[in-house]
Amino acid sequence: MQKIGVVTAGGDAPGMNAAIRSVVRTAIFHGLKVVGIERGYAGLIEGKIHPLNARSVSGIINRGGTVLKTARCEKIKTEEGVKKAADNLKINKIDGLIVIGGDGSFRGASELYNASGIPVVGVPATIDNDVAGTETTIGFDTAVNTALFTIDRIRDTATSHERVFVVEVMGRKRGFLALAVGFAEGAEFILVPELKFDIETICKKLKQGRKKGKTSEIIVMAESAGDSSLIVKEIKRQTGYDVRLTILGHALRGGAPTAQSRILANQFGAHAVELLLKGAKKRMAGVKGEKIVSVDLDYSWQQKKNIDKQLYRLAEILSS
Repeated sequence: MQKIGVVTAGGDAPGMNAAIRSVVRTAIFHGLKVVGIERGYAGLIEGKIHPLNARSVSGIINRGGTVLKTARCEKIKTEEGVKKAADNLKINKIDGLIVIGGDGSFRGASELYNASGIPVVGVPATIDNDVAGTETTIGFDTAVNTALFTIDRIRDTATSHERVFVVEVMGRKRGFLALAVGFAEGAEFILVPELKFDIETICKKLKQGRKKGKTSEIIVMAESAGDSSLIVKEIKRQTGYDVRLTILGHALRGGAPTAQSRILANQFGAHAVELLLKGAKKRMAGVKGEKIVSVDLDYSWQQKKNIDKQLYRLAEILSS
């Protein structure tokens, strides 16, 4: 192992830069050369590869986004695209690859290993926190706190105007972010795709709450839980209340990473380098309890991570 590559793929997440910095400086400490691959797998296919050193990653630990850039890449899903990417790894004499991203990125990394035989290690970074094999991911804590910062202010105006606010957060397929945000915010209702909900029941509970003295409510929902605009219209129709919609969207991906996201990025990045040095072929860095662990890379994208139903139930109890 003489030279390793690092790439950020898929959607960006706060803390990716901290992870890049950790990978580069840990590798240099161990006497390895490092190259950065720009624009994710698209850049790997196009050969956009350049050397990195300790100074290349100075001053980025506190920055959101990724200095290596990222892009969705459909070509990596094709046999031709994988072969081209694998060939570029070999042409540039890259002995190991560290992929910072989510489950879709790790599927691509697995295909790259199968095609090239070059070891790959995944570093889970996604605000959706939907990667199996790790309790949390880089950027998740930051996204939760970004959402809370905004919803705390929405609650002020909801109370002032006696409104119901439906707040949509990201979560392309899963509801981990919505559940964490809703639980921490004390939302009256949390809507996630993993668990069924009934609008009529929600409306009945909203009316019951008003009879008990509530004057405003917050509903947090994952973007994959349904059409938020239709849900708002239906709640308004059934209750007659003033119901408003706020979509937080891509704002949740940006901003400076929190301390927890930075610490996790530092740990994951260093662990990924150490796994390559120990001879790992196809692994992922993860966290279980307070320990940084090694996980089978294929498990991370082939298995479905379970949502915490007990946490959801507790949120229901505390919102009454």
